[in-house]
Amino acid sequence: MAAVPPPGIDPAPAPLAAPAAPAAIQPPAAGARALSLQECLELALQHNLDVRIERVNPEIERYNLSLVYAGYDPAFSFQYTHRDSTDPSTYDASIRQTIPGSESESDTFVAGLRGVLPTGADYNIGLTSLTDSYGTRFPTAFPVPFESSQGSARFGLTQPLLKNLWIDRTRMNVWVGRKSIQISELALADRIMRIAAQVEQAYYDLIYARENVGVQEQALQLAERLLAENKQRVKVGAMAPLDEKQAESQVAARRADLIASQRTLATRQNTLKNLLSDDYAGWGAQTIVPSERLEALRQLLDLQDSWSKGLAQRPDLRELQVQLEQQDIVLRFNRNQLLPQLDLTGSYGLTGVGDEFSDALGGISRADAPNWSVGAIFSFPLSNRAARETYRRSQADQRKLLLSYKKAEQGIMLEIDNALKLAQSNFERIDATQKAREFAEAALDAEQKKLENGKSTSFVVLQLQRDLTVARLEEISALAEYNKSLSQLALAEGSILERHRIGIQPR
Repeated sequence: MAAVPPPGIDPAPAPLAAPAAPAAIQPPAAGARALSLQECLELALQHNLDVRIERVNPEIERYNLSLVYAGYDPAFSFQYTHRDSTDPSTYDASIRQTIPGSESESDTFVAGLRGVLPTGADYNIGLTSLTDSYGTRFPTAFPVPFESSQGSARFGLTQPLLKNLWIDRTRMNVWVGRKSIQISELALADRIMRIAAQVEQAYYDLIYARENVGVQEQALQLAERLLAENKQRVKVGAMAPLDEKQAESQVAARRADLIASQRTLATRQNTLKNLLSDDYAGWGAQTIVPSERLEALRQLLDLQDSWSKGLAQRPDLRELQVQLEQQDIVLRFNRNQLLPQLDLTGSYGLTGVGDEFSDALGGISRADAPNWSVGAIFSFPLSNRAARETYRRSQADQRKLLLSYKKAEQGIMLEIDNALKLAQSNFERIDATQKAREFAEAALDAEQKKLENGKSTSFVVLQLQRDLTVARLEEISALAEYNKSLSQLALAEGSILERHRIGIQPR
């Protein structure tokens, strides 16, 4: 296939055969673009739409993780209130005195910062109140102005001691989000591997389709030459007209086969273009010409080694491993939710009073009147049914994932086993089809000589021509299928990128 054999290929044996169609790769015609398999893979990694779509998913998961971290962002609040009130004079009969009225205004400021710590603790820091009251009292005929200020600051903390201590919902979502990024990157690797395999198979299909056209052209040339010879023999009376009609029928059949092979070639062209491009129209009428030939190099195949590679490297299996890790996190959280709610609470506050704002703030800063509190809050649902059933369901989900993982392992081993046996069978088939083609060529050559000497019939020669065409197609088909089966085996092992020396680096 390629000039440099991929890892694991034994370079000692020579290629078994090259198809009997073109003897050498022809230079591309105008409007054609010669591409090697490696160039096709590089184009696909850059432009394939499935790959480009899959590349967005890790970015989306990173945004999702950032959204989860937003749960730790503190929230700042500020409130201002202005109050204006008038209290009329009232007579208190119990003391037989008139209580003077007043007019007052007040300005109140409240500011605070609250949030959640990674330990699960809730905190609240702030100026809980700063009020300045001022106005006028009317004890006599002459009003008496007044002004007073008071304020307080407080720091409060509530720390879980059982439920939500080691893990809470925010921490669970953070850890699960990190695993989701890994899953998306593994899904991207899996998609790239599968696209690489599709490109490789499409490349070999395109080579086969081009070789098929060449074989059909040769078959048509043989049929046309025999028809011309038969016409000459009929003209001189050495052959019956029926033989000429048989040759004409053969020419028409071979021309139909050539048209069908050309249509297949066009379809294979479009398939490969679609895999390589995100702008199909941009390729226009450009034709892809493979710059490589179908060859068969013996590859050392070992089932145990392939199994080891597949179970260690397959991204889809590693995805299931990360999903199991995700489920372990969920299980830990749900187990923690079975515990009672026991929270330690504490607070520390400062109070300041005075005639003006500055007096109240000065009292707070000097800690003239400190106060603190400490306590505990205990709560527990009497049945706790929701937590128990949630935990049991998560256990069942974990068992299901474990079984899915075992099933995936078994499926990978079966897939590798089948792919390896297919590669071995296709390699053996190449030698058989090569010999069959050589025998068909020899048989046709001998029969043509007998026909020239009048010892055979046109019907037999036509049959041997068809046999040779089939043998040539079987040979190039065996070469194509062998290379495709090696690609399928590499995909099953998870080593297809390594095989083509392609590296992907997740962020």
